[in-house]
This record gives sequence, structure tokens and C-alpha cells, in this order.
Amino acid sequence: MAVDTGRPVVRAADAKGVRGRGHHDGKNPGGKHPGRLRRSLTTHWYAWCMVAPVVLVISVIVGYPLVRGIYLSTTNANEANVERHIGVNHIPATYESVGLDNYTAILSDGVFWDRLGWTVVWTVSCVALSFALGLALATMLNRRLAGRSFYRMALILPWAVPAFVSVFTWRLLFNEKNGILNQLLAGGGIDAIPWLNDPTWAKLSVITVNVWLGVPFMLVAMLGGLQSIPSELYEAAEMDGANAWQRFRHITLPGLRTVSSTVVLISAIWTFNMFPVIFLLTRGGPGDATEILVTYAYRLSFVVSPRDFSGSAAWGVLILLLLSFFAVIYRRALRKQGEVW
Repeated sequence: MAVDTGRPVVRAADAKGVRGRGHHDGKNPGGKHPGRLRRSLTTHWYAWCMVAPVVLVISVIVGYPLVRGIYLSTTNANEANVERHIGVNHIPATYESVGLDNYTAILSDGVFWDRLGWTVVWTVSCVALSFALGLALATMLNRRLAGRSFYRMALILPWAVPAFVSVFTWRLLFNEKNGILNQLLAGGGIDAIPWLNDPTWAKLSVITVNVWLGVPFMLVAMLGGLQSIPSELYEAAEMDGANAWQRFRHITLPGLRTVSSTVVLISAIWTFNMFPVIFLLTRGGPGDATEILVTYAYRLSFVVSPRDFSGSAAWGVLILLLLSFFAVIYRRALRKQGEVW
């Protein structure tokens, strides 16, 4: 005799499910659920184990200098009162805490605002020109043309060469007496230009060199973004009678929004702190015409005597705060446009 056991089992399971929604079992007393961090550790423990060594190393390499710098910025530490060893003699540190006096002195000094103004002009000019040239070159290289691979390699070459090698090469080109650029001008009957000895020409020179170094990064990023845009969109727009400018405006630019927003932020942070180009090309000169915030902080800590460690640390903290503020504002602006990252 057959017995139908399916229906009672289903009812029993349903009853158990109903009781489970109203009662708590012994494994979860009080109905408390594990927090997000605990759930993440339980679910992704292997990933956390893989990431932990990297996080530890970065914390030591970046975290300790950052905390140390913030601490020094609240003292009057300089070359004369820090701990040091002279032969077998040990001289203890005698610097003291001064609170926020260093920040007050910096923000009330016109030097900071002059350096900040030029740093902003330098950053905006370099990023804008690099982005425009990178986008234009990427658009051309995204088409089918003879020797496209060669052009790609040639345009990416400046990115492969170490920055200091490129800067020294440009410095030879800008030499007022023996540089190739002035020799070409002399051949055309034009007087030599003091590329690195005139404040205006020096600013244009450092911007030119940094743009030359930054275009390959923009080119690679924009080219990758262009290749991710479906070709069907261009074909449909062309069939609808859209011209080249309309296709670029309504298809290319919106398709590159995610990529461009990221590379602009990264490029702005890099350029804001671009120490090698300024220091190796002009050393902040002539005078202090091309000095940006980061090169002035370096000067305080390694050039002037006595070396002002606390002042340099305060400048570094202010640079970090400015970049963090810019990143937050930039991200909020992107969110308002519908970009989330």
C-alpha cells in the first residue's frame, strides 16, 4: 500500500520556516546578526589574507612618515635642535611643540599664496593641454591608417623614457647659447630666446616639458576608452546624417566620460606634485618664478640653512589637505553628473 508522504513534509517545512521567522534558534541568541566587517571577513577571508601583507607594507612606508610629518609640523624642529650624532657624541632633541603656529605663519605669508597661485596655473595648464592633445592623437590613432602601430609606439616612447633623462634632454635643447632650438632660430635670423632665464619663458618651458611627458598617459587611456565604444553607435549616427563633429560630441565624449574623469583626477594629482620637472629643469628659477608648493617644501628641508623641518612638514600637510579637498569636490561633481566611482 502506497503512502503519500510529500504533502506532510512540505507542510512541516513551511511550519518550520514560519516558526523560524518568529523565533530565534540557539545559534544566534538575541536575534543579533553579524556586522558588515565580520561578514566580509567570514566570506572573503582568503582575499583579506592576500591583501594583508600589502596593506601592512604600505602602512609602514606611507603611514609612519605621514604621522611623523604631522607631528613635526606642530613643533619648531630644525637642523639645530633635532636629535643628532657627532662622532661618538649624542645630542638629544630640544625642539618643542608650538601647536598650529607653523600653519598660521604659512597662511599669513604671501609666499604661500604666490606659490599656490602658480601651482594651480601650472596644474590646470598641463592637465588641459595633455588631455586635449592625448584625446586628439587617440582619435586619429583609433582609425585605420598605414603605420598605425609605429605611430603608437613613437607616441608612447616619452612615457617609457625615465623622467630625469627626458628633462635633462630638454634642458640641453633649451640652452640659451648652445641649444638646438636657439640655433634653429639663429638660422632664421631670430634672436636667441632665454628659455630658462626669463620668468615667462621659463614657465612656458616647464609646462611644455610636462605636457610632453604627460601626453602618452592620456593617449593610452583615451585610446582604450575609444576602443570600448561600440562601433554600431557611430554607424547608426552616420546613417541618421550626423556629421563628424556631431558624432564626436554626442557619442565620443559621453562614451569617454568615465575614463576621462579618472585620468584627469590622477593627472591633476601627479602634476600638482610634479617635483622632477621643476627641480631638474629650472630649480624653481629664475629666482622663484617656477617654484611650486612641493619644490618650496623641499627647499625648506634640504636647501636653506638651518634646515626648517617643521616648516617643510607643515607645507607638506597643507599640500595633502589641498589635494584631498580637490579630490572630494571633484568626486561630488561627478556624482551630480551621474558618475559613481
